[in-house]
Amino acid sequence: MTEIIRFQRVAQRYPGADEVLRDISFTVEQGQMVFLTGPSGAGKTTLFKLIALLARPSRGDIVVDGVNLVSVRHGRIPAYRRKLGLIFQNPHLLPERTVFDNVALPLLIRGHSGADIGRRVRAALDAVGLLGRERAYPPMLSGGEQQRASIARAVVTRPALLLADEPTGNLDPAMAAEVMQLFLRFNAVGVSVLVASHAIGLIHDLPCPVWRLDKGRLRHGATAATAEQADG
Repeated sequence: MTEIIRFQRVAQRYPGADEVLRDISFTVEQGQMVFLTGPSGAGKTTLFKLIALLARPSRGDIVVDGVNLVSVRHGRIPAYRRKLGLIFQNPHLLPERTVFDNVALPLLIRGHSGADIGRRVRAALDAVGLLGRERAYPPMLSGGEQQRASIARAVVTRPALLLADEPTGNLDPAMAAEVMQLFLRFNAVGVSVLVASHAIGLIHDLPCPVWRLDKGRLRHGATAATAEQADG
């Protein structure tokens, strides 16, 4: 299979601090969904920042969808990020814009036509169960609806890779389970997905690899059950 992500002996150290990531090597295959778990401060968010080119590694190579990130010049970073769908713990929706306009924003930036934007936005909102809320404003939505809107915004550009950093951290268990099912549905149609999550109970029975970061080191081949024991 084709690799969508490859880390080769990657380390990251911030000035005046110990290494956050230490000699990390792994691959994620195209079309694969992987969960990344571990305690707070283990390096999960740093790893995501490296993939999104929000930070550069201290050493090692990172290849995403055939692009060696070490060689990407600053001016080419926006074009690279268009391959990604980024989802965070906080939805970061614009409160003065409607749900439709929030989801449409990445397409407007890319210069899509009005008719194409309408089709894509409604398809994305339908996929996350928000088609009837397109004219609502974010403050009118529940926390779960806001997160689903942020997911629609991430997938509206049809990215090759979805990165979700603690996407259920602010949600109640029922809403969190719905969000995880959305990721499974996107993965079922071929989208590669990498999810960082503390919510071991949510991923316990899902048919996906679970990797654990601890003190900057990656443990491959863990199951949700063993990760839960380690975090307990």
